[in-house]
Amino acid sequence: MTGSEDSTLSDHRPMVPSNGGDPSSLLTSLRLRVEELERENARLLCRISRCRFCSKEEDKNSCSNFGVSCEGNSQRTSVEENKVLTANDGRQSRCMFQEISNGERSVNMCQEEEIDQIGEAHTKVCDGKVTSDMKRKIKEGISGCDLMTIHHHAKRYIALKIMYFGQRFYGFASEANMEPTIESEIFKALTKTKLWVGTKEDSKYSRCGRTDKGVSSIGQVISLFVRSNMKDTGELVDYEKISLQEFEEEIDYVRVLNRVLPDDIRVMGWCPVPFDFSARFSCLSREYKYLFWRERLDILAMQTASKKFIGEHDFRNFCKMDAANVKNYKRLITNFDISCVDGRSTDTELWAITIKGSAFLWHQVRCMVAVLFMIGQGLESASVIDALLDISKTPRKPQYVMAPEIPLILQSCEFEDLNFICSPGSRLALQEHLKNKFQDYMLKGAIFSKALSRFCTQDGVSSEHNKKKNNHIPLMLRQTEATFDERREKLEMKQREKEKFKPHIRSLSRT
Repeated sequence: MTGSEDSTLSDHRPMVPSNGGDPSSLLTSLRLRVEELERENARLLCRISRCRFCSKEEDKNSCSNFGVSCEGNSQRTSVEENKVLTANDGRQSRCMFQEISNGERSVNMCQEEEIDQIGEAHTKVCDGKVTSDMKRKIKEGISGCDLMTIHHHAKRYIALKIMYFGQRFYGFASEANMEPTIESEIFKALTKTKLWVGTKEDSKYSRCGRTDKGVSSIGQVISLFVRSNMKDTGELVDYEKISLQEFEEEIDYVRVLNRVLPDDIRVMGWCPVPFDFSARFSCLSREYKYLFWRERLDILAMQTASKKFIGEHDFRNFCKMDAANVKNYKRLITNFDISCVDGRSTDTELWAITIKGSAFLWHQVRCMVAVLFMIGQGLESASVIDALLDISKTPRKPQYVMAPEIPLILQSCEFEDLNFICSPGSRLALQEHLKNKFQDYMLKGAIFSKALSRFCTQDGVSSEHNKKKNNHIPLMLRQTEATFDERREKLEMKQREKEKFKPHIRSLSRT
């Protein structure tokens, strides 16, 4: 070897005697060196494969990629040896092919060793059931062979009782593509805690109420399949066969979810439900509560007028009409009550309107409350409710502003034989959390109360009320919205136009 050559090549190219030495001894030396390099190459590749299998970044097709990598390294090593062998006579070519064959056998042994290691790891995940088909998928690199995914687990159909403060959310449902929503936050928590896998359809998800932007709840109910601690080899857990002891051994869904949910969303309890249960259609009744300050409102007039809502009526003039999805606007109201929250009845005390019914239309509660406020302020008489409920006389809804959304609460959802449970530890943590949030808001309220006390004068209150009364336009004299039939006709016309242009759109897409 000359001094100008790279010294590192001395590990790969045996020195050729300058005197032309014995060719047979040279071939023997080369063959031994190739065998040594192939063994070292196979050993290193096996070590690399183990590291890749343990790494979280490993692709599920690493088995297939590993085979390609081994073959590539074997070929690159053979190319290097070929350069050495071609420096001698043609007899060295036969030695080269022999060493390539030896190298391929070493690599194949290494690959089989890796497959066995992966099979052993998968045995721990799948209860010792590693089949030859699994190894075949690993060896051939067939897509869909994800060894790190647990496919067999027990799952249970449950209902969750949820409370949330809706001020910062764009409603409960997440279909409107507006974030954040309560529903999206719940599913983020379910995904993070590994309680839910798949789609909403797979989990048979349903919700009881679809509250609007800013509306809160202390009794929302949802139902879906979640993972379970019950040892049943992946079968569905029948809710009727669960004992009290098994309840205690089950996952504490309240604790697990509340640890990752935002501060303004909390799970209050859970309950196993039958497979035919639906949080929406199994609900017997829903109860809403609307909070307000009494101030100068005529509570007696409001209470008298509110009784007109009780019973089954067509409430299309007390909702936001959705002609595309709703055709029946009759709803049953079973209870309508207006009472003081803390038992006192001064002008500055908090009052609540409680409305219970089988189901409600879009914005129905806020529309009814808005009309009651007009009656309480003396702007309308109680007879306006009779006129708005009579669809034959008032087919068009007068335009008026709904009551604000923040004071509205979904109080409860009633179901048959549904008893929500919560472990003592989770209940204590939930109580402590709610207490801290309540104290935080009370402190903020106290600050605003102190600031308000500097402006305690009542000057201008009466004049402002009189001004509002003078500017009020009676509901029955206001501009009206389109009727249901007019809305439907408009929707059908748009649909016909859309169908008319479909062939034209297809022809353009082909060109």
